[in-house]
Amino acid sequence: MNIPVTTWSLEQTSPADLRPAAGPAGDLDLTVVRAEVPSPEFSRFLYTAVGGDIHWLDRLAWPYARWQEYLARPGVETWVAYEKGTPAGYVELEPQDEGAVEIVYFGLIPSFRGRRIGGHLLSAGIARAWDLADRWPERPATKRVWLHTCSLDGEHAMDNYLRRGFRLFDTKVEEQAEVATPGPWAGAH
Repeated sequence: MNIPVTTWSLEQTSPADLRPAAGPAGDLDLTVVRAEVPSPEFSRFLYTAVGGDIHWLDRLAWPYARWQEYLARPGVETWVAYEKGTPAGYVELEPQDEGAVEIVYFGLIPSFRGRRIGGHLLSAGIARAWDLADRWPERPATKRVWLHTCSLDGEHAMDNYLRRGFRLFDTKVEEQAEVATPGPWAGAH
């Protein structure tokens, strides 16, 4: 059976567009750290842990070598939010042509959702996307930060993007085959 899936593309075209979230609640011991060593195992863990219940499927078939090749590309960065040392979610940045940076993946592990971590992590990821040329001088200055989200993503995703200053620039509705949730394990939420 097919289901309609709406995909929204959003962008910022100036660092001034970023409206950072307030810091995490005072009782949260939260840090956001760049995963500086490309690790296919860790990146696949984050991908399945965050996207398992919201139908992230496109990378499930990637072999180890493809993960390794992708993560080693200059400018690709993974930033991970940790609460008291436990991974809570991540944001993955990919530089593209003409000064664009895509937020390829962003999200929280289900047990960390709804706790005001997402706005803080997204704010950190966007700020880093605007500063990407500082670390990778061969890259042009960032002129645009963009992402896409869809109707299968978390219920607060679109609101978080809009609150951080993203603007809608495209909407598509496509039929997608309904699939079983891939994981991280049966019944996980």
